[in-house]
Amino acid sequence: MATQDEEAELEASKAPLLDHLIELRTRLVNSCIAFLIAFLVCFYYSRPIYAFLVQPLADQLHGPGRQMIFTQVYEQFFTYAKVGMFGGLCLAFPFMAWQLWMFIAPGLYRNERKAFLPFIIATPVMFIIGAGFVYYLLLPNAIRFFLSYETHPDPGSTTIAIEMVPRVSEYLSFITTLIFAFGLCFELPVLLALLGRVGIVTSKGLRSVWRYAVVGVFILAAVLTPPDVFSQLSLAIPLVGLYEVSIWIVKAIEKNRAKADAEAEAAQRGGGVQPT
Repeated sequence: MATQDEEAELEASKAPLLDHLIELRTRLVNSCIAFLIAFLVCFYYSRPIYAFLVQPLADQLHGPGRQMIFTQVYEQFFTYAKVGMFGGLCLAFPFMAWQLWMFIAPGLYRNERKAFLPFIIATPVMFIIGAGFVYYLLLPNAIRFFLSYETHPDPGSTTIAIEMVPRVSEYLSFITTLIFAFGLCFELPVLLALLGRVGIVTSKGLRSVWRYAVVGVFILAAVLTPPDVFSQLSLAIPLVGLYEVSIWIVKAIEKNRAKADAEAEAAQRGGGVQPT
């Protein structure tokens, strides 16, 4: 329940619709400028960034003569441009999220701002954890799995050698898709905790559909990961663990809400006027 001071603060923050639209435009312009600056910086350093992204592949491509190719005159340039956009989005996202928060925060009570701010902070943190998970754990094993289908005939054999020669643009699409997929999947605790905070889901309800959630997680892992058991389990097992963690987070939120409601009710009864 909002206090009189919070009501007054919220009333003071009210503004005409035109002022809100002007502020929204300002926030969007600031976000676009931040993305443009981050894009230019990342495009300037696109070669080392791409070298970092391709390192898991380079670690698995042993032997002389292994290389990557591009088949169009403009392919390498646009690949570096996509690297700049990918890096720019990742680099500018915290500032863009802050601009969004600064736009919606005046319309919230003080206790609501304190409640929602941790979710804003946790979102990029969980995305980075998911991206690091796919880069350092899943990707090397997935590449090793795909390389196992190469054919290296013995000398003098009439069998044709089959080797993987990846295109620079296709590899970039492959790794960025995995990074975004895993980064978004690792947002599961943030999403469920936010839904629990606003009362849309409950810990009891999440627990009751646990079996269905596990089945859905394994189906999602089969769709998003390369077609090998290790890659699928590498996503499914952490997601099941994150779902379990989400249940406990929602349960803690419910306990805190019940405690706060009980204290507010006790304060309201204690502050009542006694009959004479």
